[in-house]
Amino acid sequence: MIVVVAPGQGSQTPGFLAPWLDDPSLRDRLAAISEVAGIDLVAHGTTSDADTIRDTAVAQPLIVAAGLLTLTALLADGRRGHIGAVAGHSVGEITAAAAASILSEDDAIRFVVERGTSMAAAADLEATGMSAVIGGDETALLERLAELGLQPANFNGGGQIVVAGALDALAKLAKDPLKGTRIVPLQVAGAFHTRYMQPAVAHLESVAAALQKNDPTLPIYTNRDGSLIASGEHYVDLMVGQVSSPVRWDLTMGSLADAGVTGIIELAPAGALVGLAKRGLRGIPAVAVKTPDDLPAAFDLMEANA
Repeated sequence: MIVVVAPGQGSQTPGFLAPWLDDPSLRDRLAAISEVAGIDLVAHGTTSDADTIRDTAVAQPLIVAAGLLTLTALLADGRRGHIGAVAGHSVGEITAAAAASILSEDDAIRFVVERGTSMAAAADLEATGMSAVIGGDETALLERLAELGLQPANFNGGGQIVVAGALDALAKLAKDPLKGTRIVPLQVAGAFHTRYMQPAVAHLESVAAALQKNDPTLPIYTNRDGSLIASGEHYVDLMVGQVSSPVRWDLTMGSLADAGVTGIIELAPAGALVGLAKRGLRGIPAVAVKTPDDLPAAFDLMEANA
């Protein structure tokens, strides 16, 4: 079973879409997506600097647009039939929803624009951030987070948990880390997937209510608890709630393993989820489709598992 996975925020880098836009049809496609978004995603994917594309309101639509472009190339010529399931990490869940036809691509873009702007607004209310904690004992870490008023935001598997909260509390954790852990501050603008994002959830509930939701045409797994979701409406509800609750990518990978995954293909801007799969899904072949040059390897993996 081949599973296509879509990455989350923080995976973007300056100019990462430039190789894709050498194809005039994909450039035109991104220009059309930009019109729907009301954002110049062609410029942001090719010439904008790191600070510009770090802005949550820009990063999230850019990442989903990149995933949609990759899907166009990946699934052309009948290859959609080789895909056994889809899943997305954080904002990548919106890409996955479009891949599974739960949302139309235009609605996926409209929704991610609202998600990005509302999360950016929520982040502006208090000075917060996120750090990755690598290694150590999970129970001891969760106890320490409670003492500091921090929250786990992403359980990424493979011994990595992203934590979030007030900047002074994150600084205390970094200054006195638990034994066996390494702390890596993340370049994000707020404490995503925590209580600090509740104002964004309230807004997105009203946005989601107006969307046309279809039941998935491909099996799709949720970040909420790693389960397979059969209802498009339920998936969107979970996707909204996910904004202020932890991403359980560890459970998602566990479900993929239980389902018999035989290959992982990560959409652009790829790399992060393949890296997690190397630790959480050991021995499973994986391809990170960063540029069009990576497509042949993805095609080969799909054919080998057809």
